[in-house]
Amino acid sequence: MAAISTMVSPLDGFPMVEVPTDFISEAFGVKPTIPAYLDPTYSIMDFATGVCFASAGTGYDSTTSDILSVIPLWKELEHYREYQKQLRGYLGDEKANEVLSEALYLISLGTNDFLENYYIFPGRSSEYCSVDEYEDFLVGIARNFVTELFQLGARKISLGGLPPMGCLPLERTTNLIFGSDCIEEYNNVARDFNGKLQGLVAQLNKELAGIRLVLSNPYDILTEIIQNPYSYGFENAAIACCATGTFEVGYTCDKFNPFTCTDANKYVFWDSFHPTEKTNGIVADHVVKSSLAEFL
Repeated sequence: MAAISTMVSPLDGFPMVEVPTDFISEAFGVKPTIPAYLDPTYSIMDFATGVCFASAGTGYDSTTSDILSVIPLWKELEHYREYQKQLRGYLGDEKANEVLSEALYLISLGTNDFLENYYIFPGRSSEYCSVDEYEDFLVGIARNFVTELFQLGARKISLGGLPPMGCLPLERTTNLIFGSDCIEEYNNVARDFNGKLQGLVAQLNKELAGIRLVLSNPYDILTEIIQNPYSYGFENAAIACCATGTFEVGYTCDKFNPFTCTDANKYVFWDSFHPTEKTNGIVADHVVKSSLAEFL
């Protein structure tokens, strides 16, 4: 393992919480925190052993990044191309090419394409009359993205699946008529989409000679945690640590908010959309011991 390259992670974006990619990096013996490519306090010397191109909230679909005013996937790929040039200038072509081919590329996105785009705004839902069609559209983008990474020298790639997104506290809050239970329609979409991603992984492993592509699927482990929180040392899986725990997201969740819980380790979710650091650690450990084990 020469480096960790994080292309996208929908769970990134909260500075106080260690995210799954950080735990994965530690498990591979790289470093505890992966520096952001656009952070001016870091240089190519830091990025040579791991770099993060993620923009919190982005999706496969460029309209998702437009809605949330974040960096789109295509722009992240441009940043990666810039990084390659810098790395070759720093290490030389031969060493840089070795780092790029031996690095593990972690890709995880898609939740916001559905929850912050397709199910809220009429644009994509009118263009793609069924969610099944929209899933196929996103899988096509995923295919092109992975193929481009491969053409740029990536060989070890983890494609992340969707979580049980109908069980996020924010979605449960909107499900009052059913007692704030998980929205099974959203969970069904996540399972279907993950199945299509698994099919894509199988296809690309046959089509792209030398690629080692895996699906890192958090759905089952997160579902298990949510359904049996006490088994994992949690006390609450329905609401988040932050404030009311039902709809708050982001920087309203800090130690200065008098309503934020005093012990986040008792909660599965930190805010209404993101898991706590403890949950991230459990999910990352599961992924490392399952889908990523072949890269250790």
